[in-house]
Amino acid sequence: MSFRGITKPNASSGMGVADHSKNVFMELKQKKAYRYVIFKVDEKKKEVVVEKTGGLAESYDDFTASLPENDCRYAVYDFDFVTSENCQKSKIFFIAWSPSTSRIRAKMLYATSKDRIKHELDGFHYEIQATDPTEMDLEVLRDRAH
Repeated sequence: MSFRGITKPNASSGMGVADHSKNVFMELKQKKAYRYVIFKVDEKKKEVVVEKTGGLAESYDDFTASLPENDCRYAVYDFDFVTSENCQKSKIFFIAWSPSTSRIRAKMLYATSKDRIKHELDGFHYEIQATDPTEMDLEVLRDRAH
Protein backbone atom coordinates (compact mmCIF):
# COMPACT_ATOMS: atom_id res chain seq x y z
CA MET A 1 0.00 0.00 0.00
CA SER A 2 1.39 3.39 -0.96
CA PHE A 3 0.30 6.85 0.08
CA ARG A 4 2.14 9.90 -1.28
CA GLY A 5 5.21 7.85 -2.10
CA ILE A 6 5.50 6.32 1.36
CA THR A 7 5.48 2.55 1.30
CA LYS A 8 3.77 0.98 4.27
CA PRO A 9 5.23 -2.33 5.57
CA ASN A 10 3.08 -5.21 4.49
CA ALA A 11 2.71 -8.35 6.60
CA SER A 12 2.99 -10.55 3.51
CA SER A 13 6.11 -8.93 2.04
CA GLY A 14 8.80 -10.43 4.27
CA MET A 15 11.76 -8.44 5.52
CA GLY A 16 15.39 -8.07 4.55
CA VAL A 17 18.20 -8.94 6.96
CA ALA A 18 20.50 -6.16 8.17
CA ASP A 19 24.21 -6.67 7.44
CA HIS A 20 24.87 -6.14 11.16
CA SER A 21 22.57 -9.11 11.93
CA LYS A 22 24.55 -11.35 9.57
CA ASN A 23 27.86 -10.15 11.03
CA VAL A 24 26.78 -10.78 14.62
CA PHE A 25 25.64 -14.30 13.66
CA MET A 26 29.04 -14.96 12.05
CA GLU A 27 30.76 -13.78 15.26
CA LEU A 28 28.67 -16.29 17.24
CA LYS A 29 29.32 -19.08 14.73
CA GLN A 30 33.01 -18.60 13.95
CA LYS A 31 34.46 -16.74 16.92
CA LYS A 32 32.15 -18.02 19.69
CA ALA A 33 31.68 -14.36 20.66
CA TYR A 34 28.15 -14.86 22.06
CA ARG A 35 26.03 -17.57 23.65
CA TYR A 36 22.93 -16.31 21.84
CA VAL A 37 21.56 -13.57 19.60
CA ILE A 38 17.94 -12.40 19.56
CA PHE A 39 16.64 -10.75 16.39
CA LYS A 40 13.51 -8.70 15.84
CA VAL A 41 11.74 -7.32 12.81
CA ASP A 42 12.11 -3.54 12.56
CA GLU A 43 9.07 -2.55 10.53
CA LYS A 44 10.32 1.01 9.95
CA LYS A 45 13.62 -0.18 8.47
CA LYS A 46 11.93 -3.21 6.88
CA GLU A 47 14.66 -5.53 8.05
CA VAL A 48 15.60 -8.01 10.73
CA VAL A 49 17.91 -6.40 13.30
CA VAL A 50 19.79 -7.55 16.42
CA GLU A 51 17.80 -6.88 19.57
CA LYS A 52 20.12 -8.49 22.11
CA THR A 53 23.27 -10.58 22.41
CA GLY A 54 24.07 -12.85 25.33
CA GLY A 55 27.57 -13.29 26.68
CA LEU A 56 29.24 -16.69 26.91
CA ALA A 57 28.62 -16.87 30.67
CA GLU A 58 24.86 -16.52 30.22
CA SER A 59 22.68 -19.58 30.72
CA TYR A 60 19.81 -21.03 28.71
CA ASP A 61 17.46 -19.60 31.36
CA ASP A 62 18.94 -16.13 30.74
CA PHE A 63 18.25 -16.64 27.04
CA THR A 64 14.63 -17.75 27.43
CA ALA A 65 13.98 -14.94 29.92
CA SER A 66 15.12 -12.48 27.23
CA LEU A 67 12.37 -13.54 24.82
CA PRO A 68 9.18 -11.45 25.09
CA GLU A 69 6.11 -13.22 26.44
CA ASN A 70 3.70 -11.69 23.92
CA ASP A 71 5.74 -10.94 20.80
CA CYS A 72 7.59 -12.91 18.14
CA ARG A 73 11.36 -13.10 17.71
CA TYR A 74 14.03 -15.05 15.89
CA ALA A 75 17.01 -16.28 17.86
CA VAL A 76 20.13 -18.36 17.53
CA TYR A 77 21.55 -20.23 20.50
CA ASP A 78 24.97 -21.88 20.65
CA PHE A 79 24.35 -25.07 22.64
CA ASP A 80 27.41 -26.70 24.22
CA PHE A 81 27.20 -30.31 25.39
CA VAL A 82 29.28 -33.39 26.07
CA THR A 83 28.67 -36.55 24.03
CA SER A 84 28.43 -40.06 25.46
CA GLU A 85 32.06 -40.49 24.27
CA ASN A 86 32.95 -37.53 26.51
CA CYS A 87 33.62 -35.15 23.60
CA GLN A 88 32.82 -31.46 23.92
CA LYS A 89 30.46 -30.44 21.09
CA SER A 90 28.50 -27.39 20.05
CA LYS A 91 25.39 -27.05 17.89
CA ILE A 92 23.72 -23.83 16.79
CA PHE A 93 19.94 -23.73 17.02
CA PHE A 94 17.74 -21.33 15.06
CA ILE A 95 14.60 -20.66 17.06
CA ALA A 96 11.46 -19.05 15.64
CA TRP A 97 9.62 -17.79 18.73
CA SER A 98 5.96 -17.10 18.00
CA PRO A 99 3.96 -17.23 21.24
CA SER A 100 0.26 -17.97 20.89
CA THR A 101 -0.45 -14.71 22.75
CA SER A 102 1.29 -12.52 20.15
CA ARG A 103 -0.63 -10.38 17.65
CA ILE A 104 -1.80 -12.02 14.42
CA ARG A 105 0.04 -9.35 12.40
CA ALA A 106 3.32 -10.13 14.19
CA LYS A 107 2.88 -13.86 13.60
CA MET A 108 2.27 -13.24 9.89
CA LEU A 109 5.22 -10.88 9.58
CA TYR A 110 7.62 -13.31 11.26
CA ALA A 111 6.25 -16.29 9.33
CA THR A 112 6.75 -14.55 5.97
CA SER A 113 10.28 -13.40 6.85
CA LYS A 114 11.51 -16.69 8.32
CA ASP A 115 12.83 -18.28 5.12
CA ARG A 116 14.80 -15.14 4.29
CA ILE A 117 16.55 -14.93 7.66
CA LYS A 118 17.24 -18.68 7.66
CA HIS A 119 18.87 -18.32 4.24
CA GLU A 120 20.94 -15.29 5.32
CA LEU A 121 22.09 -16.86 8.60
CA ASP A 122 23.82 -19.78 6.96
CA GLY A 123 25.34 -22.39 9.23
CA PHE A 124 22.96 -23.26 12.04
CA HIS A 125 22.40 -26.97 12.69
CA TYR A 126 18.80 -27.28 13.89
CA GLU A 127 15.57 -25.30 13.75
CA ILE A 128 12.89 -25.11 16.41
CA GLN A 129 9.50 -23.46 15.96
CA ALA A 130 8.10 -22.62 19.41
CA THR A 131 4.75 -21.18 20.43
CA ASP A 132 5.25 -21.72 24.16
CA PRO A 133 8.34 -22.27 26.37
CA THR A 134 7.88 -26.05 26.65
CA GLU A 135 8.50 -26.43 22.90
CA MET A 136 12.01 -25.04 23.32
CA ASP A 137 12.90 -26.44 26.71
CA LEU A 138 16.57 -27.28 27.29
CA GLU A 139 15.65 -30.98 27.06
CA VAL A 140 14.33 -30.40 23.52
CA LEU A 141 17.75 -29.01 22.53
CA ARG A 142 19.56 -31.92 24.20
CA ASP A 143 17.38 -34.46 22.38
CA ARG A 144 17.93 -32.79 19.00
CA ALA A 145 21.69 -32.32 19.44
CA HIS A 146 22.50 -35.94 20.26
